[in-house]
Amino acid sequence: MTGVRLAVVGAGGIARTYGEILGGAYAVPAVAVGVADVVDAAAHALADPLGVPTFASAEALLSGLSGGLDAVVLCTPPNTHRALAALFAGAGVHVLCEKPLAVDRSVARAMVDDAARAGTTLGMATKFRFCADVRTVAGLIGGGELGALRLVENAFTSRVDMSTRWNADASVSGGGVLVDNGTHSVDLLRYLLGPLAEVLAVEVARPANLSVDDVARVHVRAESGVDASVDLAWSIDKGLADFLRVYGTEGEARVGWRESAWRPYGQDWRVIGPGYAKHAAMGGALAQFCRAVAGDEALEVTAAEGVAAALAIDAAYESLRRGGWVKLAELG
Repeated sequence: MTGVRLAVVGAGGIARTYGEILGGAYAVPAVAVGVADVVDAAAHALADPLGVPTFASAEALLSGLSGGLDAVVLCTPPNTHRALAALFAGAGVHVLCEKPLAVDRSVARAMVDDAARAGTTLGMATKFRFCADVRTVAGLIGGGELGALRLVENAFTSRVDMSTRWNADASVSGGGVLVDNGTHSVDLLRYLLGPLAEVLAVEVARPANLSVDDVARVHVRAESGVDASVDLAWSIDKGLADFLRVYGTEGEARVGWRESAWRPYGQDWRVIGPGYAKHAAMGGALAQFCRAVAGDEALEVTAAEGVAAALAIDAAYESLRRGGWVKLAELG
């Protein structure tokens, strides 16, 4: 595979999927050229199957990589994103940053400014926009098959021990389940509904071993007037077959983990796809970013989208603090 010369920075769990994609699990117009991580064993576990060199830091990657570097995927914790993105932008390297773009909207906006000054591309990796079945539902919405939208429901709930992971350290992650899973949710809603206007967040009591939000429900109203609800959990697995349901005046659609379907009201369900596929979704996001870097098409999920997601999450945390609805415009 030839194309964009791409390195992976950070070799944790999410990076392993990028390694599988670059190794052939999904075709992308990129060639892996290096892996950087402070943990040598993790770097080698990702790099060795790809046949690329490892580096102990981002700086070492930039100075030690021969043959050129076009872009990187940042798979490091959120509190590192701005410094790393600025480092690579300063070297003329384009950056695809795993979600969330930053720990809050102010840092996210600073990252946008850094990239603009450098003249480089900065994107946020949001896999659910590139789930084929989600895109099919977006087409049903745009084509009017569901009629006028009335309600969207999203749920990302699972039972995972987060107590020892960086995701549960607010100084590193920016918060808890709201910023972690919730970033996917608000970005997905923006993709389907357009700009968001206001949010109301409610939190379930936290487990004793966590200092951040663990289970939350968020009500969202889009600027179009369409309402949505989001369920998020690290410690409750609802066992739901679908993570997205869309209701219109003429029909409904659902996107599941194993199957997706839609129906006009009063008719049978029509299968539209096999549900969520991780490699295809993440690979689709990476491939689109690489095509944008190569100048073949416009970037779909820009850094501005990352700022918008961060603003919505900040509004959700503000809602938890003071109670009630929070208009995104109030936060500036």
